Amino acid sequence: MKRVAIYARVSTQSQNTENQLLELRQVAERMGYMVVQEFVDHGISGAKSRIHRPALDAMLKLATQRKIEMILCWDISRLGRSLQHLIEILNDLQTLKCDLYFHQNGIDTSTVTGRMIFQICGSLAEFERNLIRERVISGQQRAKSEGKHIGRPSQMTDALKTSIRLLREQGMAIKKIASTLSVGVGTVYSVITV
Repeated sequence: MKRVAIYARVSTQSQNTENQLLELRQVAERMGYMVVQEFVDHGISGAKSRIHRPALDAMLKLATQRKIEMILCWDISRLGRSLQHLIEILNDLQTLKCDLYFHQNGIDTSTVTGRMIFQICGSLAEFERNLIRERVISGQQRAKSEGKHIGRPSQMTDALKTSIRLLREQGMAIKKIASTLSVGVGTVYSVITV
């Protein structure tokens, strides 16, 4: 008998997960699965990561302990709104040999077709990440060509440079200068080697 967990989520406190749970319990009974535990996140967006969704986190820990073999979810959107989060969860679960079943979407990763659909989703997520990366790099190059500074603003002031040089001239060690002025050792080196 396959050991499964049921996961349900709603975005607002006024919504109810009972319909999701009822259908998933019926699926488990029909398939002859043993429901180990039900996990419900109330009032939490699907765009939030695992650490902000306590029930999801607890369920994935149960999977890590190999106490479940499959997770039943009413719809893909209940598990996550971000394709990247979904793929990360899927990859984690595949490593643990834990499958996913999405009732509304008709996807079961314990089947060849279900795995193929998720692999396609994984490829699309990677494609999306690469497009975002290319847009970021293009934007940075454009900003640089316009003379704009990329990155955090420098905390280096003329007063800080003068203080570093003065302390060094007085014979203070580089690490001591850094700790005295609350700057990094690299910052001190960048001033005294100019």
